[in-house]
Amino acid sequence: MPQTSGAGRGRIHLMDELRGFAVFCMVFYHGFYTLAFLYNSKAGMFLLDFFMPAEPYYAGLFMLISGISSNLSHSNLLRGIKLLGVALAVTLITWLVVPEEVIVFGILHFLSVCMILYGLLKPLADRFRFSWVAVAACAVLYVCTMGISSGYLGISPQIGVSLPQSLYQTNWLAPLGIYSSTFRSADYFGLFPWIFVFAAGTFLGKLAVQGRFPAFFYPSRVPFFSWLGRHALIIYIVHQPVIYGVCYAVSAVVKWIQ
Repeated sequence: MPQTSGAGRGRIHLMDELRGFAVFCMVFYHGFYTLAFLYNSKAGMFLLDFFMPAEPYYAGLFMLISGISSNLSHSNLLRGIKLLGVALAVTLITWLVVPEEVIVFGILHFLSVCMILYGLLKPLADRFRFSWVAVAACAVLYVCTMGISSGYLGISPQIGVSLPQSLYQTNWLAPLGIYSSTFRSADYFGLFPWIFVFAAGTFLGKLAVQGRFPAFFYPSRVPFFSWLGRHALIIYIVHQPVIYGVCYAVSAVVKWIQ
């Protein structure tokens, strides 16, 4: 992850801590998911159902902070290409090891594409100053594209525009948020509507570059979450194999006892 440092004010520790909290939630969520779907655990399914409504919020928080951090990176294009390589490796490994839970376009794929796009468009983006109007516009666009996977653009099917059903007969458009009923991905975040969360972060990041975040953003208060945030990528890469290994070992011990 890039250094989260404002101009002359030091590291923005709150960003690290919020990113770390999002990673912490993600690890537990994936643990419950593994218990529920790979090991048919009733407790895992109960916990998954309980925490599932919160997933979009901590995933969105992770995306927002990634957008902010993109203003503090020296090369978003290079970071994005490297991250895309990692994301494709995740797809290959899950397809080979757990094909029933393959990750086709997960959060790493999403973030890598956003970083690449922002890296290519940064000369244009740098011409724009920070504006709350721009952040609000991103929020409106997010709301208006939330229904794209359900076949419409707008606030609701009644207050919106229906998209051609022919678009939903294939899965090639899944990265955009458009897919057929046969599409499956254990971790999935389409570019729409989520790209507007990342975009809002890029506008907020202009304040970070100028050192204009509120003073309470800079001191460290929860070192554990701060550490998780600084090592978010490696934690994401290793946490699933660790979860699978632990669940497999526990399952084997339970079977042996029985």
